[in-house]
Amino acid sequence: MKTSGIGGQAVIEGVMMKNKDEYAVAIRKPDNTIEVKKDVYVALSKRVGILKIPVLRGVASFIDSLILGMKTLNYSARFYEEEEKDSKNNNNSKNSNRNDAANSKNDDSIFMAITMMLSIIIAVGIFVLLPYYVTELIKTRVTSPIGRSIIESIIRLLLFIIYISAISLMKDIKRVYMYHGAEHKVINCVEKGYELNVANARKQTKEHKRCGTSFLLYVVLLCCIFFVFIDVDAAWLRMLLRIVLVPVIAGVAYEFIRFAGNTDNQLMNILSKPGLWLQGLTTKEPDDDMLEVAIASVNAVFDWKAFQKGLSSADNNNSAASAKKELSDKKTETAKEDESDIKDEAAKKNKADKKDTSDKDAETAVTEEIPVEDIDSEDVELEDIDVKDIGVEDISVEDIGIEDIVAENDTIESKDTEKTTIKTNNNNKSRRSIFRDSFENVSLDDEDDDEDDEILKALDRYFTMEKAEEKDDNQ
Repeated sequence: MKTSGIGGQAVIEGVMMKNKDEYAVAIRKPDNTIEVKKDVYVALSKRVGILKIPVLRGVASFIDSLILGMKTLNYSARFYEEEEKDSKNNNNSKNSNRNDAANSKNDDSIFMAITMMLSIIIAVGIFVLLPYYVTELIKTRVTSPIGRSIIESIIRLLLFIIYISAISLMKDIKRVYMYHGAEHKVINCVEKGYELNVANARKQTKEHKRCGTSFLLYVVLLCCIFFVFIDVDAAWLRMLLRIVLVPVIAGVAYEFIRFAGNTDNQLMNILSKPGLWLQGLTTKEPDDDMLEVAIASVNAVFDWKAFQKGLSSADNNNSAASAKKELSDKKTETAKEDESDIKDEAAKKNKADKKDTSDKDAETAVTEEIPVEDIDSEDVELEDIDVKDIGVEDISVEDIGIEDIVAENDTIESKDTEKTTIKTNNNNKSRRSIFRDSFENVSLDDEDDDEDDEILKALDRYFTMEKAEEKDDNQ
C-alpha cells in the first residue's frame, strides 16, 4: 500500500487534515452543516535546516503536532461556545466585531501557549517523574538498579493505558475518538485505491500505522529501554537525564513510525502491532455524518484522484514487471528441467551400456578345464549334473569301469511336477562285496558255534550298513 503523505487529527466535532504545508479543518456545526477552513502551516524542519536531520526532525514534528493540534482544537471549540457570547457578538457593530476578533485571536494564542506548556508539564510529571519516585520508595526492597528500572517502566506503561482508557469514558472525548476513527478510515480508503465516498470509507479499518497513538506508545516503550542505562548516584541528575532524554526518545519513535508507515515489511508489520492494538482504545466506529466531515477535510487539501491515478500506473508497471519476471523464471525453470532430463537419459544409457559390456565379457570368458581324474566321484551326485551340459563326445568308455557299476532304476513319482528321475545306485557293489567277503571262507555248520557267530556278525554288519544308507537317502 503506497502512502499518501497526508496526516490528520480529530478535533471537537471535526477532523483536521494536513498535506505538506496546507491543512484544512472541517467542522460539523450545530446547524448540521459542514464548515471547512483551509490554511497554511510551514513545518519547523523547513524553517530550520538542521531540523531535517533524522531524530531531530522527529522532535520538530512532535512540536509541530502540538502547535497545530492546539490551534485546530481551539478553532473547533469556538463553534460550541455559550449562546451568550453569540448573542453578544450579534449586538456589536462591525468595528467592535473586528476588535473582538483581533483580541480573540491574541487571547487564543496566549491561551494555546499556556495550555501547551501545561500539557507538557503534566505529561512529563505523570509519565516520567511519577514512576521514578514510586520506584525510589521501594529502593530498600529492590536494590538492583535494573530491577527498579523494569518496575518503573511497567508503572509508566500502566499509567499511560489507564489514562487513555479513563478519558475515553467522557462523552465529548468518546465523540472525538469516533472522529479519530473517521480520519483513519478515509485515509485508508484513499491509500488503498478506492473512490473516496462514505460507502467505501465505511468498509475500511479504523487503525493506521502512522497514528499518533502508536507514536505515544513507542515513546513510552522506548523510555523503558533508554532509562535502564541511566545509572548515576545523584537523584537530581537521574531525574534531569530522564527529562532531557524525552525529546531524543520522541525523535527515535518518530523515525520508527515513519519507516513503518512507508513499508509493508513483515517484521515492521509485527512491530507495529502493539500500536494498532492500542488504537482500539483511541478510535471508535464513526457514523456516516462523521465520515462526510473527514471526506470534506481531505478534499480541501488533497487531490486523491490524481494520487490514485499515479497509484494505478505504478500498479500496472509493477504488474508488467511481475509478469515479465514470472515469464523469465518459467523459462529458466523449463531450461533446468530439460537439462535435468537430458542428464537422466545419458545416465540411463551409460548404465545400460555398462550392463551389456559386462554380460558379453561373462559369455566370452574362458573357463579352465578340470581333468576327470581329479574329480572325486564320492563328491558328485549324478542327479545334480545336467546332461545338457556334458558333451557326449568328451566321455571315453575306457574311463568308466562298467563292471564296477550295477544300475538300478528307482522311479520317484511327484504329485506336483509328475516328473521321473533315474538314480544309479553305486552302493550295491560295496554292499554285495561286503556280504560275499563275509561268507567266502565261512561254511555253515551246526556243529561249529564259532562259525555261526561269524555269520551272525556278518548279517549284523550288513543290516547296520543298510539302515545307515536308508537314513542317508532319506536326508
